[in-house]
Amino acid sequence: MESIKNQAKTALTELLDNAKLKKGDIVVIGVSSSEIIGSRIGTAGSKEASRAVYEGMIPVLKERGLFAAIQCCEHLNRALIVERECAERYGLTQVNVVPHPHAGGSFATECYSRFEDPVAVEAVRAHAGVDIGDVFVGMHIIPVAVPFRGSLNSIGEAHLTMCRRRPKFVGGSRAIYNGELL
Repeated sequence: MESIKNQAKTALTELLDNAKLKKGDIVVIGVSSSEIIGSRIGTAGSKEASRAVYEGMIPVLKERGLFAAIQCCEHLNRALIVERECAERYGLTQVNVVPHPHAGGSFATECYSRFEDPVAVEAVRAHAGVDIGDVFVGMHIIPVAVPFRGSLNSIGEAHLTMCRRRPKFVGGSRAIYNGELL
C-alpha cells in the first residue's frame, strides 16, 4: 500500500506542477480501488487501496489550497463528494446521499469519512482531473480538457489518465491568444 500511496502522490504532484491551477481551484479524482488491486472495476473495492490513495493525494491538495471533488460510481449517478466550503464557494447543488462501498465506491466512502465537512453534490466543473481505473472523470472538467501524461501510466494495477483544462479558443485565424492560458 505504501507503493500505491507514493504513486498517487507522484501522479498528482506532476499534474499540479503542470496544470497552472490557482488556489481554490477544483481537482476531480475518480478511483476504482478494484482496478488498483488487479480486479475488474466495481467487483472488489479495497479500503486499504482507497486509504493509500487518500493519503497520497488529499494532503497535497490541501497544502496547495485546492479543493478535491471525489467522483462516486454510476450507482450514485457520478455525484461527487466535496468539502462544504467548496460547494458553497462554487454554488454547487447538494444532493442527499452518503456513499458506501457498494454505492459510491470505496474511495468516495473513505473521503466522506475523512473530510472535515463533507457534502455530496450533483456535479462540478473542475479545473483538472485524475482518473485511476478508467472511471471517466472527464465529464466533470471545464471545457477544454487537455490530456496530461506524467511519468506513471498506472497506480497499482489501474490505468491512470489525467487532464487539465484550458480556455476555449475563439476568434479564428485573426485572433491572438494568451500563451499563459495554453
